[in-house]
Amino acid sequence: MRKRYTIEIAENSNLVVYCPQELLKDKVIKKIAFGCKTIEADFRPHPKENNGIVISKEIQKLLLFPDFAIKLHVFIEQQVLNIGPLVGIFTAGFTPFPHRPIGNRTNFFSKLLSVKANVGAIPFVFGEKHINWEMGTISGYFYHENHWQSMEVPFPHVIYDRIPNRKSERNPKLVKVKETLQKDYLIPWYNPGFFSKLDIYERLQQDKSVAAYLPETHPFTSFSVIEDMLSKYGHIYLKPINGSLGLGVHQILYDKIQDEYYCRYQDRDGSNRLRKFSSLEGLFQTVFANRSLEKMLVQQGIHLLREEQRPIDFRIHSNKDDAGVWHVTALAAKLAGLGSVTTHARSGGEIKTLSELFQQEECQLYTEKLVHAALLLSNSLTNNMEGIIGEVGFDLGIDKHGDVWLFEANSKPGRSIFSHPELKEFDKLTCKLSMAFAVFLTEQTILHPEDDIKW
Repeated sequence: MRKRYTIEIAENSNLVVYCPQELLKDKVIKKIAFGCKTIEADFRPHPKENNGIVISKEIQKLLLFPDFAIKLHVFIEQQVLNIGPLVGIFTAGFTPFPHRPIGNRTNFFSKLLSVKANVGAIPFVFGEKHINWEMGTISGYFYHENHWQSMEVPFPHVIYDRIPNRKSERNPKLVKVKETLQKDYLIPWYNPGFFSKLDIYERLQQDKSVAAYLPETHPFTSFSVIEDMLSKYGHIYLKPINGSLGLGVHQILYDKIQDEYYCRYQDRDGSNRLRKFSSLEGLFQTVFANRSLEKMLVQQGIHLLREEQRPIDFRIHSNKDDAGVWHVTALAAKLAGLGSVTTHARSGGEIKTLSELFQQEECQLYTEKLVHAALLLSNSLTNNMEGIIGEVGFDLGIDKHGDVWLFEANSKPGRSIFSHPELKEFDKLTCKLSMAFAVFLTEQTILHPEDDIKW
C-alpha cells in the first residue's frame, strides 16, 4: 500500500535527507529523484521520528523541487528514492497574459491543477516553447493558492496529453516534442492523439464483448452504400471521419411511401435545416455541392429514445484511477435542439440528468446499461488502441427497444455537461482521476520499467 509524505525544506546546504525509519528499514538508499532529475545524497533516520521527509535547501535547488507543502508519493527502486509524481500536462494555445496563460481554457486547467493535494502529485502545464532541451528542464505553469506562476522543473515522470485540436496535433514541432520525450527520454505519455471514428469502429468490431454496441458503419465509397443502408434502416447519418462538436453531421431519411428523401443538417450560418428531395442525386447535388465526400462515413440510423419528440443521447466519462482501474465518473443526458441533427449545445441541445427525464425504475435501468457499456468499451479501447488511455468520453444512445449504441468515443472529451449544476461534483472527480492515473503510471514506470507500457 502506498504512503504519502510531507517534504520539508531545511535551511542548510548539506546533501542529507532525513527519512522516517520505515523507509530505511531493510533498504539501502543512495539517491533522491524528482521527475527526471537525480542526485546523490546521504540518507539518515529522522531524529524526531516523525512522518515527514526533510531535504536541505541545496537539495531542493538541485532537484528544482517546488515547495507546495503537500504530501507526495514515494517510490523506492534501485537505491533511488523517487518523490512525486511530477506530472507534465502538454498543450498548445498559450497567451502572454499572466492571469489567463492558456486563454479560454485557463479555468479548466486551474481546476485540473487544483487536485494536487488531494491526489499527492505536482502537476504543471507546458508547451513546446517552454522546454529547455540542453538543461533538461521545463518552465512550467503551476496553479497554487489561486494564482498562476511559472517555475523551472525537471522533465516530468509522466505526461498527460491535452493538445486542444487536430490541427495542433499535426503541428510538426509538437509532433517532434512528443516523439523525443517518449523515445529518447522514455517518458510515458497518456491519452495521446484524437480518435478516428472509422478506426474506432474497425478495431472494436473485432472484439466480441463490444461489437453489439456498434451501429453498422462504412466509409463513403459510392451512392450505392447510402442506398443500401437507407433501404435497411430508413435513415442514416453522414459524418466526417475526424469531425468533432457535431460539425458536418447530416441525417438522410427515406420515405418509402412517398418515395422522397429528406436531409437534416446545420447550414453555414448555424441554422438547423430540413430539406426535401425527389431523388438522392438531387439531394447530394444541392447539399453537398463542391464538397469532397472521401473523408466521410455512413452510419446506421438509430430510433432513439425521445422527450417531446426530441432525440436523447448520453455523454459518459470514464477514467482510470490510481490503481489503473476504469470507473464511470460522469453521466448525463443530452436532448437535441428543435430540428437539430445533433444534441450539441451549439445546435440548441440541452443537458439533463437522467433523473430529470425518467421515472426512478427507468432511470436505474438506463444508468446500469450505460455504465456497463462504458466500462466494457473502455477496457476494449485499452486493449485495441495504441498508446496509454486514461480517460474517454463516450456518446451513447439507447433505442426504443432499450439497446445501447456507441456513436462516438473521444480521447479529449468536451466538458459541456458540467455546466449543469448537479454535475459540477463530477467535474471535480474527472479532474481528480485524470491526475490519480498519473500516480499509477509513475509507479509502474519506476517499479516495473521492463514491462510493456500499455496498462
